[in-house]
Amino acid sequence: MTAVLLFFAVGVLLLALEVIVPGAILGIAGGISMFLGVLIAFDQFGADGGLVATGVAIAAVAITLYLEFVLLPKSRLARKFSMSATVDATSQPAIADRAAVVGRRAIAVTALAPSGYVELGERRYEAFSRSGLIASGEAIDIVDVDNFRLIVSKPAASTIEIKCPSG
Repeated sequence: MTAVLLFFAVGVLLLALEVIVPGAILGIAGGISMFLGVLIAFDQFGADGGLVATGVAIAAVAITLYLEFVLLPKSRLARKFSMSATVDATSQPAIADRAAVVGRRAIAVTALAPSGYVELGERRYEAFSRSGLIASGEAIDIVDVDNFRLIVSKPAASTIEIKCPSG
């Protein structure tokens, strides 16, 4: 009887420590300890004693899990060890609003070959050039917005004045 109670006590203790210690090692060891206690009960007390020990083991595990996952998180101790602050930042800048940027002119901050960065107002955006290579500092037109980048192209050529040599 002492061995059964000892294995049950060790099993419950290991299951309770599983909450504090990361990994599943203590929980598995606690389950094995409870199982060994049940096996010893079957060996020493027969089928009736083994079934009673199985019921006690299931009840002990259920009570332990209830205390760990229902009552413990609401306790003052858990609030002391838990984080309550949240992070309001994002890992990526906000995506450009299509209506606000399409048709506007931006400046290439880096060479676009074909990807790079452009500046529109005070904000930098990742961009993809449909016109191939665009040098840094060139003015470009924003023609579309893709998932996370702007689609740009060189500005349409304005009227070109051709001078013929007079003779």
